[in-house]
Formats: sequence, C-alpha cells, structure tokens
Amino acid sequence: MYVAVKGGEKAIDAAHALQESRRRGDTDLPELSVAQIEQQLNLAVDRVMTEGGIADRELAALALKQASGDNVEAIFLLRAYRTTLAKLAVSEPLDTTGMRLERRISAIYKDIPGGQLLGPTYDYTHRLLDFTLLANGETPTLTTADSEQATVATRLQPAGASGAGEV
Repeated sequence: MYVAVKGGEKAIDAAHALQESRRRGDTDLPELSVAQIEQQLNLAVDRVMTEGGIADRELAALALKQASGDNVEAIFLLRAYRTTLAKLAVSEPLDTTGMRLERRISAIYKDIPGGQLLGPTYDYTHRLLDFTLLANGETPTLTTADSEQATVATRLQPAGASGAGEV
C-alpha cells in the first residue's frame, strides 16, 4: 500500500472509508444492485466494457457501482482487474463478408471505399432534451440498407495496398 501520505496508512484507510460512505449515499434508500446498473445504465456499462477491455457486463456494472458512476474510474478499475487475468487464447481473423454492418467509421481514411456508416449514434444530435419522450411520443420509423459490404482489405486490394487481404 502507498503510505507516503501525511498520516500514513491510517489516513489512507480513513479516505477509503469516507469514499465508501459517499458511494453508498443515503442509507434510508435501497442500495442500487449490480443487476440494476447492468440493465438500466446499459450505455455506461457498454462504455466501461469497451474501454476496459473486458466483455463482461456484470464486471462493468460492478466497476461502475464501486466508482460511484464515474465512467473513467470504472474503466481504470476494469483495466486493473484485466491485468490480473491469464491470457486465454489468441484470436483468429473472422470472415466478415456475411456480417451485417451497423457502424463503420474510419479515423484513418477521409473517404473509405464503400463510404462510412454511422449507425446508431449520439455524435450528430443537438444534445437537446426530447420532451416527446415524456409524453410517450412516437418513435420515428427506420429505413435500413440491405446491401452486403466487402471487407476494407478487399476493397483496398485493387488500389494496390500492400498486404491487403493477407492475414
């Protein structure tokens, strides 16, 4: 334990106890369960899983609970836990030609072959409250494209990219 703090280990233990008290909040209210966090804060759980590098919804919800809802702290907790795990396997490349794309964006290429597909995102919303949700407003109908998408490596191959298609 890091003890180069004035007051030493006793001060650190007191800080941990204070943080736990603040995390719990009003004891007259029922405590949030990990299952509630997992089911009701699914975007936060997904973010923690993705950036924490572990695809386990329960662990991500536990990290969010321990971090009092602070996504960044929860991500650090999950990453720290991940470093304690044994490496199970090495992933193999997948054949993605039959995969239905929901989102494909590129930070590397301005114009990727086949174009970018935004999918469901908050990136381009106006970040204004939608009051129709309070009045049980109707949701807009969705239109989807049914076209098959080739892999980026396949699309780049005719362009002469070295190693395209190689695994």
